[in-house]
Amino acid sequence: MASQSSRASRFRSDAKELLCGHGEKPILQTSSTKDNPGRRFWGCVYYEVQDVCDFFRWADPEPGGVQQEVEFARNRRKITKLKARLKELETKLWVVAALCFAGWVGFLFLFLQNHYNLKHPNGMHLGYR
Repeated sequence: MASQSSRASRFRSDAKELLCGHGEKPILQTSSTKDNPGRRFWGCVYYEVQDVCDFFRWADPEPGGVQQEVEFARNRRKITKLKARLKELETKLWVVAALCFAGWVGFLFLFLQNHYNLKHPNGMHLGYR
């Protein structure tokens, strides 16, 4: 959250220093090209409206390099934590499944025992009288 606000303030301060060929402050836009999808840049306020002065400057740091390595490292740590959490949850699921199975076996045993005792109330078993 703090990095987003510092990034936003950096963008605003960059815009104050920049002026396009028309003497206007450029506006922050987002690239939709195949080579730079989602990358932010400063462009002329009259872009796609009238005579453009071809003002252009990237607002985001160049992809790759140190920034990309930091992001990869952070993502690797996140993946490792998520895998550990997944393994923990899978173990808990197996324990719950085993307890449910044991509960059903116990229930079935008690049910059948009660059913057998109802048919043979005097304790006579297996045809002995």
